[in-house]
Amino acid sequence: MSEAVTRPGITADALLASLDPLLRAWLPRQRWFAGKGRPIAGFTLVTATELLPPTSKLGLLHLLIQVHQPQVTGQGGGGAPQPADCYQLLLGVRRELPPRLAPALIGHVTQGPLAGFTVYEALHDARMSGFLMEALRVRARVGKLRFERDMRKAIGDDLAPRMLAAEQSNSSLVYGDTFILKLFRRIVPGVNPDLELPLRLAREGCAQVPAPAAWFLADVGEEVNVLGVLQPYLKGTIDGWELALGELAKGRDFSDEARTLGRATADVHLALARALPTVTLGRAQVELIAEGMTGRLEAAAHAVPALLPYAPALHTAFEALADLGQEGASWTAQRVHGDLHLGQFLRSPAGEWSLIDFEGEPSRPLAERRMPQPPVRDVAGMLRSFDYAARSQESWAPEWAGDCRAAYCAGYAEISGRDPRTDPVILRAYETDKAVYEALYEARHRPDWLPVPLSAIERLAANGPATEAN
Repeated sequence: MSEAVTRPGITADALLASLDPLLRAWLPRQRWFAGKGRPIAGFTLVTATELLPPTSKLGLLHLLIQVHQPQVTGQGGGGAPQPADCYQLLLGVRRELPPRLAPALIGHVTQGPLAGFTVYEALHDARMSGFLMEALRVRARVGKLRFERDMRKAIGDDLAPRMLAAEQSNSSLVYGDTFILKLFRRIVPGVNPDLELPLRLAREGCAQVPAPAAWFLADVGEEVNVLGVLQPYLKGTIDGWELALGELAKGRDFSDEARTLGRATADVHLALARALPTVTLGRAQVELIAEGMTGRLEAAAHAVPALLPYAPALHTAFEALADLGQEGASWTAQRVHGDLHLGQFLRSPAGEWSLIDFEGEPSRPLAERRMPQPPVRDVAGMLRSFDYAARSQESWAPEWAGDCRAAYCAGYAEISGRDPRTDPVILRAYETDKAVYEALYEARHRPDWLPVPLSAIERLAANGPATEAN
């Protein structure tokens, strides 16, 4: 546990004891909390930083806190503890909470140094979130926190903040329709790709990816923890998922946009290949990829009985990939987006597309998310996304999905010079791996959606071409 930078006389242990009962009740209700369904065994305070002056009547506590939870019985380990997840919290502290902040309430402290105070989610408070922007603007240093910025980009001092209502694995604040600050909730030590890759792409002049204007970090021991990234707010945009669903509901073709998305993906891939090293995947590496896919399939089939009838046929997708590697086939790997789908693309009113959220799949280890991978992984994610969009309607539209998938691949080929469909073995393997992941996710979180990936599982088990949607 690190020392706390708090008000005079408040130690880290005392602060944690004061907040413990409130956090136990509040954290499991948050959309971004990854430990739902498991009891909280305890907390460890990594850092605690008071961001407001000690003389202030209000408090703004920045916490990095580890949450200890036992492993779910039946998933291996016999109830042994899992590595603790670390979360970033911004807590406001007031004697009384005004009515406008009632939805942000965490609780009333009854013990310890904060007894008699009310603690709440500070991101809902414009005064508190305004302090974050000011810290970025002036490149503040507070305790172990470092606020950095690109000095070439102007950041005004009068940008009114508001918190976006739709929270997922992170939280976002918009400042004056000019910037958006993404705050990472689940913190993993190391370089976050959502800061690393857009910075690299900005140096390459990649117009499809908004360049970071500022960011803030926490130095904990030898590790750097990326806590938040400030980027231009793309006002008036619509994401690809929402746009696709709207067009589909009206019975309109989406293949022209799909082709444009394919071109945009290839542009970003080429820029990433210029900005960062590429590697060649030979026999040993291809076998490891196939083994990883096989392992994920076996684990998913154990957890989702509906996968069991298809598992033997799905194995052939990964075996075929390993066989090609043994025969001497190789592929180029590079940095990729890592979690590409329609919702990651934003279209401006002028029709220009931008690509966001380079964090990768948050559930995967950071080291894995930063590894070079075949670009086809991103392509497979987009093909699955078109399928999802088509199946979200009451009436399944297989022709619509098939047209989009084919147009996307064609657009990708126009820029990259290589159509993903000309390499069907690796494309099928990655699409199968993605569909298996989807089936596990839906079974755990949205059982009503499980038929969507299962329909793809059925097709892929029958060795269907990657661009069909039948």
